[in-house]
Amino acid sequence: MTAAVGSASIPEPALAPEDLEALGRGIARFNDGLFFECHDTLEEVWAGVRGPSREFFQGLIQASVGFYHLGNGNRPGAATLLRRALARLERYPGCYAGVDLARLRASLGEWLAALESGSPWPSAVPPRIEAAEEAR
Repeated sequence: MTAAVGSASIPEPALAPEDLEALGRGIARFNDGLFFECHDTLEEVWAGVRGPSREFFQGLIQASVGFYHLGNGNRPGAATLLRRALARLERYPGCYAGVDLARLRASLGEWLAALESGSPWPSAVPPRIEAAEEAR
């Protein structure tokens, strides 16, 4: 399956079963607030990925590290990593690799805006990485 973005198409990542399982495990860790562990898990997958989906994994990793920094009170580090994550994830369609990227990007953008402005957090808990409707 190929996802269209503007005039370019980005193919879905071709992942081995163990990498698909690791992606699911990394997402579960993110959603459980285990951001360091999410980073470690997704980095294992990212290290073996080549091609256009590589930045997708790097963006997810950067989002997890951003929330890890936030949990440690490092607001500037969190903002930097969330900004980088959004920049990497913006080239992908709203649904990619079974992830609702449109929702994730919107949530990350809200958290980044709050970090940059000093506003209250948009939620009491960090965003979740949700499955895309197409993947359910």
